[in-house]
Amino acid sequence: MALADGEYCTNVDQRCLRWLDPETQMRCAEFAPSRCTGRRRPLSVCIDRFEYPNQPGVRPQVMVSWHEARRACEAQHKRLCTQSEWTFACEGPDMNPYPTGLRRDPDVCRIDHQTIRPNRPRLSNPMTTADESARLYEAVPSGTMNRCVSWSGVHDMTGNADEWTINESGRPFQSALKGGWWGHIRARCRPSTISHNEGFVYYQIGFRCCADPTAPAP
Repeated sequence: MALADGEYCTNVDQRCLRWLDPETQMRCAEFAPSRCTGRRRPLSVCIDRFEYPNQPGVRPQVMVSWHEARRACEAQHKRLCTQSEWTFACEGPDMNPYPTGLRRDPDVCRIDHQTIRPNRPRLSNPMTTADESARLYEAVPSGTMNRCVSWSGVHDMTGNADEWTINESGRPFQSALKGGWWGHIRARCRPSTISHNEGFVYYQIGFRCCADPTAPAP
């Protein structure tokens, strides 16, 4: 595990200088330096260096619900990361929009990859779910993008697989997704997706685990 230790800003102003898609303003090519507009508070957390199963060279596990991800972490004497912990391990004290800085680069992280159109009836049918998920899966083995490393030494925090975290507000669900996946989406450190409930599973959703720095962790 890696240690992310420092001061986390609760609210950040991040201004995009150039959009890749001006019509939707989803993917920013380059940001101005971030500005903290909230309060700073100490934050210290241990976080897996790789997406679960946290092994370099192994493809991230997906099609996992929030409940299943939480149990898998607890089985290793860890826990799911909170949104704040995950964000801080990704952006660092400088509040970078991307784990590698202010600029978006699909050659560095597994982002902006042309995706395969899902066959939703096959994906939702228990008899064909596994085959359809495997057909759609385009994550690379953890650590393959060896420059996609955050300030805290954590790999693949944007792109590759979406990651379950704990929604600290509890609204509308306990679950929140961070980091984005391999497709043409925002894939930044700060945003979260909170519209999926704890039982939701999909072909690009995985997770990683956290632990308190004072607690024993494998």
